[in-house]
Amino acid sequence: MIIDGPVEIELDDGTRVTSDRFAVAVCTCRRSKNYPLCDTSHRAKKRPAQSSED
Repeated sequence: MIIDGPVEIELDDGTRVTSDRFAVAVCTCRRSKNYPLCDTSHRAKKRPAQSSED
């Protein structure tokens, strides 16, 4: 999800992540190694092939 920056995000454990960029990509899939900021890890997920029986 892209949001207008700058932003300060407070996580459930109380830690805060800040970004002073004009647009910030926030991770919504939780695959990011840089969570809560997106690192495009969601792109690497492989989808199972559809069977021809469907």
